[in-house]
Amino acid sequence: MRVTQSMLSNNMLRNLSSSYNKMSELQNQINTGKKITRPSQDPVVALKGMSYRTDLGKSEQFSRNINEVNSWLDSSDDALGQVGDALNRVKELVVQAASDTNTPDDRQKIKLEIDQIRNQIQDLANTKIADKYIFSGTKTHSPVFINGAQNPDLYSTDGRNGTISMEVFDGIQLQVNTSEGSELFKNVDNLMKKISDEMGSATTGTEIGNLLGGLADGTDDTLSELQNKVLESRADVGARQNRVEMMNNRLDSHQINITKQMSENEDVDYAETITEMVTFESIHQASLSVGAKIIQQTLVDFIR
Repeated sequence: MRVTQSMLSNNMLRNLSSSYNKMSELQNQINTGKKITRPSQDPVVALKGMSYRTDLGKSEQFSRNINEVNSWLDSSDDALGQVGDALNRVKELVVQAASDTNTPDDRQKIKLEIDQIRNQIQDLANTKIADKYIFSGTKTHSPVFINGAQNPDLYSTDGRNGTISMEVFDGIQLQVNTSEGSELFKNVDNLMKKISDEMGSATTGTEIGNLLGGLADGTDDTLSELQNKVLESRADVGARQNRVEMMNNRLDSHQINITKQMSENEDVDYAETITEMVTFESIHQASLSVGAKIIQQTLVDFIR
């Protein structure tokens, strides 16, 4: 086959164009730090990158959910802790009032403090997170108490004891509220009211001391029983806080793994890419030098 000057020129131009394209691609990789800038360059890398970004986006949402779960649990734990302290104080006041050395005026002052503690517990029952009442079950827009009285709208539905859960990982949901929290506060308030009423009418220290073991009708929990229930609820919250911490650690590890996989899929190896770039530049310069000698530029060069 006869090799013409035109064939040499076309081959050289085609190879130089291919070399330019490859160097341009390598230069873009060095500039961007990514293997591809368009999905058409490598569809497999592009599809994997989309999948990794989807997983990373879900992980970020799970992180936000965990922060929300922590807010609910921390607020619940704090409120229940204060209720426990308040009931301990009520117990101390009842023991103090049971002494016959107290005058009716002294007991009246103790009764006033108990009434204030009852109001404080009602305020704790109405604890909110982002305008949501955390002890109202699924009826998060209804307070447990309104103007010192139990909310009839809340206790007329089953939603008061409902559970609220948030997803913290694929297929894993954690309960954020306290089960039957409104019922617990209702029982505490009933007992507080009866203690206050009985203390106002009792005349002897023995009658007041009997308040520690419950009331005569036996239909309500005793003070000690309610203290135990508050502790049980707080222990349940603490157990869920530990679970959230473990899930948060797992999610952090998951995010690190996804980020690493995404980097391995998309990011360039700078040392390898720069070396390849230098190699192609050397080849390109050699091609230009040889091509200048092979291809005759003018008719005079051809005749000579």
